[in-house]
Amino acid sequence: MPEERYAPSGHESRKPRPRAVALRYDQEKDEAPRVVASGSGIVADEIISLAKEHGVPIHDDPLLVEALAALDIDAVIPPELYKVIAEVFAYIVRIHERVR
Repeated sequence: MPEERYAPSGHESRKPRPRAVALRYDQEKDEAPRVVASGSGIVADEIISLAKEHGVPIHDDPLLVEALAALDIDAVIPPELYKVIAEVFAYIVRIHERVR
């Protein structure tokens, strides 16, 4: 029986690679939240894994990730994203208060 081989043609649908962006905000030091990590694929998996390991809340929002991923590492988020990031941070604070 001949061995079957498979070579992807590039036309198959592929699962999108995971993307992740990590933010930091220190009210004493930062004028606004900063991007501290960003990546896709294995790097995104590592960012998510480290966040979970350290109890950092994770918010799943692909459109927001795309906007943040366009920023450089250590870049302050632009004013256009202040409102949505403030909503995410407020949500995280409410979750933490419920857990306590």
